[in-house]
Amino acid sequence: MKTKHADRCAGALARGLVLSALAGVSAADGPAPANSVNGAPLYERMAHLEQYLMNPSAEVALARSAAPDAISDQATILTLKPQGYETAVNGTNGFTCLVERSWMSPFNSAEFWNPKMRGPVCYNPAASKSILTYTLWRTKLALAEHSRELMLEEVRAALGRKELPSPEPGAMSFMMSKHGYLSDTQGHWHSHLMFHVPKAAAASWGANLPGSPVVLDEREVPEPQTIFLVPVAHWSDGTAAIP
Repeated sequence: MKTKHADRCAGALARGLVLSALAGVSAADGPAPANSVNGAPLYERMAHLEQYLMNPSAEVALARSAAPDAISDQATILTLKPQGYETAVNGTNGFTCLVERSWMSPFNSAEFWNPKMRGPVCYNPAASKSILTYTLWRTKLALAEHSRELMLEEVRAALGRKELPSPEPGAMSFMMSKHGYLSDTQGHWHSHLMFHVPKAAAASWGANLPGSPVVLDEREVPEPQTIFLVPVAHWSDGTAAIP
């Protein structure tokens, strides 16, 4: 009979093989932009839907890579389908892992429709009950082929109707995957944790001060949250992540 340790090792090996294959596909292999300025792509509108979709097994593996195995192995895993996110794996620990797409960027981002963007994230139970709602809401609007401007209007309207909750106390998430692609300029960025709180000032967390490990995410989003980032020194697989 297999032990739990053997099962975990086998699962980790399988995910490693999938992620290694995924890492072998460079950003340059992604879909070409419709137009560009000085070689920089312009993402003025949503690309064809299939460019945002992934192989289901690869997406599950990429979603799990957002957090250490001890967390993601027991988490619920969501994958993106043409009609929205669906549960691919039912978890037992209250965490939810998925791969965000570019429409989770600030609405003024030049890469709002970048089809190459893949943001693996694992939400803890408190974030799964609140922050995840933002992702599901925006995704519903994007897949309905609403423009960026209309999406922003509808998110604001949902806020007015109190359909988007404030962050639950203790809401946080893991973004520790070295296989993500957060933007054309930053690639996978840094391995980090995110803490989601109701609208707050940087000083309340000692963020952005000399020597402080806490960084305020200063990007403007309409959802009722402030995000504080804490970079960490390793990726989810335990390898070193040099700042």
